[in-house]
Amino acid sequence: MKPELRIGVIDSGHAAHQPANAGRRFFLTPRGLEEGELQEDALGHGSAVVEAIRKRAPAARLCVAQVFDQRGVTSALQVVAALYWLLEQGVCLINLSLGLRQDRQLLRLACAEAAARGVLLCASSPAQGEPVYPASYPGVLRVTGDARCSADQWSWLDTAQADFAACVRGCGPGQAGASLGCAALSGHIAAYLQTHPGASHPQIRQWLQAHAAYHGPERRHLSCQRS
Repeated sequence: MKPELRIGVIDSGHAAHQPANAGRRFFLTPRGLEEGELQEDALGHGSAVVEAIRKRAPAARLCVAQVFDQRGVTSALQVVAALYWLLEQGVCLINLSLGLRQDRQLLRLACAEAAARGVLLCASSPAQGEPVYPASYPGVLRVTGDARCSADQWSWLDTAQADFAACVRGCGPGQAGASLGCAALSGHIAAYLQTHPGASHPQIRQWLQAHAAYHGPERRHLSCQRS
């Protein structure tokens, strides 16, 4: 019997019809950081991310941490709390289809702790512009979108902006190409881990490189792609 594969998602929640193994909301109040039960996904962003992962790894058990409010705003403190909660859930991979503009020590340490526990982090990174976090931290897979890729493909970019990219189809209002590309790649990795449980991070990277449909960046700007 294969061990249960748990994937973490840090986003705006999930839709009612999308099953999740566990869920928790992290939010700020005048008193500080608090947590509670998941609320309805008011943005639709998290639902799109969850759908992209489940499409490629339907047997994976998802643990969803809700950190975005109705405006699509979050903080490093919320993301850090979500990361530590997901580590407690025993996930092996965490998708972060988000990017914060400022480097925060607490976030850097949380990502380092995840890596120390053998948990792989996939974070979205814009194809152009300033670096974002946690994608820019050591050991985190930097992922963006690539319009060349079909639903079952990804590309190995190896650029200053991103390591890999994947399908952005379905990109709509409020849904960045980098976000969906990151979720798609997390789905591909989850599918690989289902057949290769215990694969190391170097092994996952090697597999992604060896099976990439495209090598190098796309030569035209993606109008759908932003962080």
